[in-house]
Amino acid sequence: MQLRTLWLTGLSGSGKTTLALALSQRLTQLGQFHFVLDGDIVRTGLCRDLGFSEADRHENIRRVAEVARLMNLAGLTTVCALISPRHADRELARGIIGADRFIEVHISTALEVCERRDPKGLYRRARAGELAGFTGISAPYDAPAHPALRLDTNLTTAADAVKALEQLLGL
Repeated sequence: MQLRTLWLTGLSGSGKTTLALALSQRLTQLGQFHFVLDGDIVRTGLCRDLGFSEADRHENIRRVAEVARLMNLAGLTTVCALISPRHADRELARGIIGADRFIEVHISTALEVCERRDPKGLYRRARAGELAGFTGISAPYDAPAHPALRLDTNLTTAADAVKALEQLLGL
Protein backbone atom coordinates (compact mmCIF):
# COMPACT_ATOMS: atom_id res chain seq x y z
CA MET A 1 0.00 0.00 0.00
CA GLN A 2 1.35 3.41 -0.92
CA LEU A 3 1.62 5.73 2.08
CA ARG A 4 -1.07 8.35 1.91
CA THR A 5 -2.84 10.99 3.93
CA LEU A 6 -6.61 10.82 3.92
CA TRP A 7 -7.85 14.33 4.63
CA LEU A 8 -11.43 14.13 5.94
CA THR A 9 -13.09 17.54 5.74
CA GLY A 10 -16.63 18.51 6.67
CA LEU A 11 -18.75 20.43 9.12
CA SER A 12 -18.70 19.85 12.85
CA GLY A 13 -20.87 16.81 13.57
CA SER A 14 -20.61 15.45 10.02
CA GLY A 15 -18.93 12.23 11.15
CA LYS A 16 -15.25 12.87 10.41
CA THR A 17 -13.94 11.58 13.72
CA THR A 18 -16.33 8.63 13.80
CA LEU A 19 -15.18 7.53 10.36
CA ALA A 20 -11.50 8.17 11.12
CA LEU A 21 -11.67 6.00 14.24
CA ALA A 22 -13.65 3.26 12.50
CA LEU A 23 -11.12 3.25 9.66
CA SER A 24 -8.31 3.15 12.24
CA GLN A 25 -9.79 -0.01 13.75
CA ARG A 26 -9.94 -1.60 10.32
CA LEU A 27 -6.37 -0.57 9.44
CA THR A 28 -5.19 -2.08 12.72
CA GLN A 29 -6.99 -5.34 11.86
CA LEU A 30 -5.23 -5.33 8.50
CA GLY A 31 -1.83 -4.72 10.11
CA GLN A 32 -1.46 -1.32 8.43
CA PHE A 33 0.70 1.22 10.25
CA HIS A 34 -1.24 4.45 10.55
CA PHE A 35 -2.09 7.39 12.77
CA VAL A 36 -5.23 9.52 13.20
CA LEU A 37 -4.83 13.27 13.56
CA ASP A 38 -8.16 14.55 14.87
CA GLY A 39 -8.84 18.28 14.90
CA ASP A 40 -10.20 18.33 18.45
CA ILE A 41 -7.25 16.39 19.79
CA VAL A 42 -4.53 18.43 18.05
CA ARG A 43 -6.14 21.57 19.45
CA THR A 44 -5.51 20.26 22.99
CA GLY A 45 -1.78 19.86 22.37
CA LEU A 46 0.04 20.75 19.16
CA CYS A 47 -2.31 23.63 18.39
CA ARG A 48 -3.54 24.60 21.86
CA ASP A 49 -2.12 28.09 21.41
CA LEU A 50 -4.40 28.77 18.43
CA GLY A 51 -7.88 30.24 18.34
CA PHE A 52 -10.37 30.26 15.49
CA SER A 53 -9.43 33.42 13.61
CA GLU A 54 -8.73 32.99 9.90
CA ALA A 55 -4.98 33.20 10.58
CA ASP A 56 -5.15 30.69 13.44
CA ARG A 57 -7.20 28.23 11.39
CA HIS A 58 -4.62 28.54 8.60
CA GLU A 59 -1.78 27.83 11.03
CA ASN A 60 -3.69 24.88 12.51
CA ILE A 61 -3.99 23.29 9.06
CA ARG A 62 -0.34 24.02 8.26
CA ARG A 63 0.86 22.34 11.45
CA VAL A 64 -1.33 19.27 10.95
CA ALA A 65 -0.19 18.95 7.34
CA GLU A 66 3.47 19.12 8.40
CA VAL A 67 2.90 16.35 10.97
CA ALA A 68 1.00 14.24 8.42
CA ARG A 69 3.89 14.64 5.95
CA LEU A 70 6.40 13.55 8.57
CA MET A 71 4.27 10.55 9.49
CA ASN A 72 4.05 9.53 5.84
CA LEU A 73 7.82 9.81 5.59
CA ALA A 74 8.13 7.63 8.70
CA GLY A 75 6.06 4.90 7.07
CA LEU A 76 2.57 5.64 8.37
CA THR A 77 -0.68 6.21 6.56
CA THR A 78 -2.25 9.27 8.15
CA VAL A 79 -5.94 9.97 8.58
CA CYS A 80 -6.66 13.64 9.27
CA ALA A 81 -10.13 14.55 10.50
CA LEU A 82 -10.47 18.32 10.53
CA ILE A 83 -13.18 20.76 9.54
CA SER A 84 -10.56 22.61 7.45
CA PRO A 85 -13.19 24.95 6.06
CA ARG A 86 -11.22 26.89 3.46
CA HIS A 87 -10.25 25.56 0.06
CA ALA A 88 -6.98 27.54 0.13
CA ASP A 89 -5.91 25.90 3.40
CA ARG A 90 -6.66 22.40 2.08
CA GLU A 91 -4.57 23.25 -0.98
CA LEU A 92 -1.78 24.37 1.35
CA ALA A 93 -2.03 20.97 3.07
CA ARG A 94 -1.93 19.23 -0.32
CA GLY A 95 1.24 21.16 -1.18
CA ILE A 96 2.94 20.31 2.11
CA ILE A 97 2.00 16.63 2.12
CA GLY A 98 2.45 16.17 -1.62
CA ALA A 99 -0.27 15.93 -4.22
CA ASP A 100 0.62 12.27 -4.83
CA ARG A 101 -0.10 11.40 -1.17
CA PHE A 102 -2.94 13.80 -0.29
CA ILE A 103 -6.44 12.33 -0.69
CA GLU A 104 -9.26 14.76 0.02
CA VAL A 105 -12.49 13.20 1.30
CA HIS A 106 -15.53 15.38 1.78
CA ILE A 107 -17.82 14.26 4.58
CA SER A 108 -20.77 16.03 2.98
CA THR A 109 -23.40 15.58 5.66
CA ALA A 110 -25.94 18.42 5.45
CA LEU A 111 -25.82 21.30 7.93
CA GLU A 112 -29.33 20.44 9.17
CA VAL A 113 -28.20 16.91 10.05
CA CYS A 114 -25.05 18.16 11.77
CA GLU A 115 -27.13 20.61 13.80
CA ARG A 116 -29.54 17.85 14.84
CA ARG A 117 -26.61 15.73 15.99
CA ASP A 118 -24.75 18.63 17.66
CA PRO A 119 -22.68 16.30 19.88
CA LYS A 120 -20.89 19.16 21.65
CA GLY A 121 -23.73 21.70 21.72
CA LEU A 122 -21.72 24.02 19.48
CA TYR A 123 -24.44 24.75 16.93
CA ARG A 124 -26.87 25.66 19.69
CA ARG A 125 -24.28 28.02 21.16
CA ALA A 126 -23.45 29.49 17.73
CA ARG A 127 -27.13 30.10 16.96
CA ALA A 128 -27.47 31.80 20.36
CA GLY A 129 -24.60 34.15 19.48
CA GLU A 130 -22.25 32.64 22.05
CA LEU A 131 -19.71 31.40 19.47
CA ALA A 132 -18.47 33.86 16.89
CA GLY A 133 -17.02 32.61 13.63
CA PHE A 134 -18.52 29.13 13.85
CA THR A 135 -18.10 27.23 10.58
CA GLY A 136 -21.37 26.75 8.74
CA ILE A 137 -23.22 29.35 10.82
CA SER A 138 -21.23 32.59 10.99
CA ALA A 139 -18.09 31.48 9.13
CA PRO A 140 -17.88 29.97 5.65
CA TYR A 141 -17.22 26.39 4.65
CA ASP A 142 -15.85 25.86 1.13
CA ALA A 143 -17.07 22.43 0.11
CA PRO A 144 -14.50 20.61 -2.03
CA ALA A 145 -15.37 20.83 -5.71
CA HIS A 146 -13.59 17.62 -6.73
CA PRO A 147 -12.79 15.42 -3.73
CA ALA A 148 -11.50 11.92 -4.31
CA LEU A 149 -14.59 10.72 -2.43
CA ARG A 150 -17.74 12.32 -1.08
CA LEU A 151 -19.55 10.62 1.83
CA ASP A 152 -22.81 11.68 3.48
CA THR A 153 -23.02 9.95 6.85
CA ASN A 154 -26.77 10.54 6.91
CA LEU A 155 -27.16 8.36 3.81
CA THR A 156 -24.51 5.68 4.34
CA THR A 157 -23.55 3.50 7.28
CA ALA A 158 -20.19 3.84 8.95
CA ALA A 159 -19.33 0.31 7.80
CA ASP A 160 -20.07 1.14 4.17
CA ALA A 161 -18.16 4.41 4.43
CA VAL A 162 -15.13 2.58 5.86
CA LYS A 163 -15.29 0.12 2.95
CA ALA A 164 -15.28 3.05 0.53
CA LEU A 165 -12.27 4.56 2.34
CA GLU A 166 -10.47 1.21 2.22
CA GLN A 167 -11.04 1.03 -1.54
CA LEU A 168 -9.72 4.57 -1.88
CA LEU A 169 -6.55 3.45 -0.09
CA GLY A 170 -6.28 0.40 -2.34
CA LEU A 171 -6.84 -2.14 0.42
